[in-house]
Amino acid sequence: MDLANLVTEQRRPDLSDLELRGTLDLVELMAGDHAAAVAVVAAEAPRIAAAVDAVVTQLRRGGRLVYVGAGTAGRLGLLDAAECPPTFDTDRVVGVLAGGERAFLTSHEGVEDDTARGAADMERLRIGADDAVVGVAASGRTPYTIGAVDLARARGAVTVGVSCNPGAKLSRHVDHPIEAVVGPELLAGSTRLKAGTAQKVVLNTLSTLAMVRTGKTFGGLMVDVRASNDKLRDRARRIVAEATGAPDAEVERAVAAAEGEVKVAIVMLAAGTDAGTARRRLAASDGVVRTALEVRQ
Repeated sequence: MDLANLVTEQRRPDLSDLELRGTLDLVELMAGDHAAAVAVVAAEAPRIAAAVDAVVTQLRRGGRLVYVGAGTAGRLGLLDAAECPPTFDTDRVVGVLAGGERAFLTSHEGVEDDTARGAADMERLRIGADDAVVGVAASGRTPYTIGAVDLARARGAVTVGVSCNPGAKLSRHVDHPIEAVVGPELLAGSTRLKAGTAQKVVLNTLSTLAMVRTGKTFGGLMVDVRASNDKLRDRARRIVAEATGAPDAEVERAVAAAEGEVKVAIVMLAAGTDAGTARRRLAASDGVVRTALEVRQ
């Protein structure tokens, strides 16, 4: 599809007086746009759910969740991936940006036209049949991203496409197409706006629910949080207290005995056991706290 014909490239006739409007009106306009983008994502729930289940299957096989994209789309993937280690204590969510990590801060938009480079970046990561690769492109036609998902699919990986145009080319190159069609932007073609919001919500949903399904949470709590600073260490203690209802002194002792591992401390307190037994229960339960609490040893 010609770029000029894409929904995300169109101009909105209702905004021909944009720069003449009052600031409050403009703020309310933009807020409404972004709220509408979230509603569009909700309408894609069945496709997103299918993609989450596919990603979970790959993670349980020891594979990775890999985001790949160019420009804003690629930066959103890097952002989501970067937030997963402290939140879920995992290094198996990876972001790949056209032009490399330096392109996160400085625009290198020309590289998005290089199909071969997308494939080469997947080669570099040694993408295989246990991985899930999510191509992110608002236009749904970015050559770099399509080259990446094509290579991944050829290697047997599960592939997902996240775009913001109907009938996107990317959708025909992946196993699980997600099309969050948010319509023309406030500024024609500036997909860092509500298209960016829609993509961010989709990526948050994919990674967060994949972590929920693989036992990284318990009752809405981040029980695999990586306590690497004072804030996160405090959060770890509060999570244990919230999950068990134990008094502060008991929480402190359990967290210390568990060497900061939140899951271990929770099982210790909730099951009335020691750290070694708690670890064995978790190992027998694939790290799922709720299941570990039912294990009898």
